[in-house]
Amino acid sequence: MNTRVLLEDTTLRDGEQAPGVAFPAATKRRILDLLIAAGVRSIEIGIPAMGGDELAFVQSCVDRQSDAQLVVWHRGVAEEVQRSLDMGFRAVHIGLPTSQVHLDASVRKDRDWLLSTARALIGSAKDRGAFVSISAEDVARTEIGFLQEYAGAVAEAGADRLRLSDTIGILTPEQYATRVRAVLEAADVAVQCHTHNDFGLATANTLAGLHAGATWFHATVNGLGERAGMPDLAQMVVALKYLYDVDLGVDPTRLPELSEAVAVAAHHDVPPWQPVVGRNVFAHESGIHANGMLRDTASFEPYSPESVGGERRYVVGKHSGRANVRWALQTQGVEPREELLGACLEAVREASVEARGAVDPSAVRDIYAALETADVSAR
Repeated sequence: MNTRVLLEDTTLRDGEQAPGVAFPAATKRRILDLLIAAGVRSIEIGIPAMGGDELAFVQSCVDRQSDAQLVVWHRGVAEEVQRSLDMGFRAVHIGLPTSQVHLDASVRKDRDWLLSTARALIGSAKDRGAFVSISAEDVARTEIGFLQEYAGAVAEAGADRLRLSDTIGILTPEQYATRVRAVLEAADVAVQCHTHNDFGLATANTLAGLHAGATWFHATVNGLGERAGMPDLAQMVVALKYLYDVDLGVDPTRLPELSEAVAVAAHHDVPPWQPVVGRNVFAHESGIHANGMLRDTASFEPYSPESVGGERRYVVGKHSGRANVRWALQTQGVEPREELLGACLEAVREASVEARGAVDPSAVRDIYAALETADVSAR
């Protein structure tokens, strides 16, 4: 994989397009601040053509362009692009569909219109010194031959980046990689991965695209986005760092704070098993796992909690073993007698089933104390 991989976060644009999600300007500013503080250096911030609160937020970001590359999203409308350049933005994205399905149903135009419009929009923005990103939307249903023709046209017009959007998330990793390679064979233009998670393949498709030669990729905090969402920023940062030795310059210890802020803003809970930031990622209940972890933390953790701002927990419950119970008692200042651990474990498991969840270490201490008292009385 190319080690010069570039992340662009789109939580504030595609992420906010998740049904039922609406970020007030103050919330968008906080998310922007957290992204920048974490080290994200390219951020798609919104759609000025929406007007109102959205336009006001976008305008308020003009002076933040020294902190990160701030990209403004537009339809294929010249006036909208020029308006953003007039505001002082230096990076613009132009969304255009390339599949016949979307040309017919979405914009009601033909391929000649698409090619001429793309060339004109790119040319006018480049004349003003902008960084120009442009889409091939619904790339899954775009014939590869036409995709290559389109890529050649936008590259010749001066586009800095071509975004390959699997708009409805129907490509496999192999199919997405094929399209990336086809574009790179046909045109000298940087490729950006933009994948959706309708089949749970957004992260895999993005990694496949990067492995095939793409330079850029999109992600959102918590995988927020339309329908089933997009690649999760935290997962991409950590996967690239530990599995591909690619450092994006993002501080992994800032990921939990970022995840929590977006979850609160979007009114959704982060699943406890969410990779990297979920509460259960570094929690260990199974007896075999806990036994191994208490000897060597690498036995059941692929990376340390400290490396991503997480915290290791040992959970006592139905699946626990003696090691969990011993650990729980020791944290409560009790050094257990070995002959009582079996009975204590059995009682803890029963308590867990009754509670339908974990047993607090203080409750384990009480269970053990009752068993010890009974044992003394029986003598």
